[in-house]
Amino acid sequence: MELLVFDVNETLSDMSPMGARFEDVGVPGEVAAAWFATLLRDGFALAVAGEQAPFSEIGADVLRTVLTGRELTTSLDDAVEHVLAGLQELDVHDDVPDGVRALRGLGLRLVTLSNGSSAIAERLLARGDVADGFERLLSVEEAGVWKPSARAYEYAVSSCGVERAAAMLVAVHPWDIDGASRAGLASAWINRGSAPYPGHFRPPDVEAASLVELAERLGA
Repeated sequence: MELLVFDVNETLSDMSPMGARFEDVGVPGEVAAAWFATLLRDGFALAVAGEQAPFSEIGADVLRTVLTGRELTTSLDDAVEHVLAGLQELDVHDDVPDGVRALRGLGLRLVTLSNGSSAIAERLLARGDVADGFERLLSVEEAGVWKPSARAYEYAVSSCGVERAAAMLVAVHPWDIDGASRAGLASAWINRGSAPYPGHFRPPDVEAASLVELAERLGA
């Protein structure tokens, strides 16, 4: 294994504070999870249709749908802006700094591949003081299609000059694991909770509870 390709949203970033952003505008915090799931659904639908739209654009449109008709503490436009701004202020999960250093210590190359923008990933990793652990911050915006399309993963490995068999996707999302596997990459599922892996997806090659544990497993 030469290259680790990291998903960003939820894999590296802790998105739990997004619930408070919804509460700030008068909406229950649990709506954040539904909003994010719908955002992904719409991005996937466009990918299947051979189209693409920016993460931020889909996120804003879905937010307007989710928030319309609710009793907000501010205007709809301001509420959408406030919630989306939260994505730029997220921090990495607690295990990420030590995990990134341990993985780099194994001599592995690290890059990101996000359905969001590279700018968001750049700010996130800078706040987590791990930006120097990643040689490239890639986005599907340049690939022309969202993950889990095979073209997105192929874009990542070709950009890094490696064969698919020499790369491993690292993600918390089973759909991402499945997509990478079907594209010919190895996969590592980071399961920070206790949820079982869905049987309808191709299984990961490695399962770990944290990036630190992933480094231990890859180094064994």
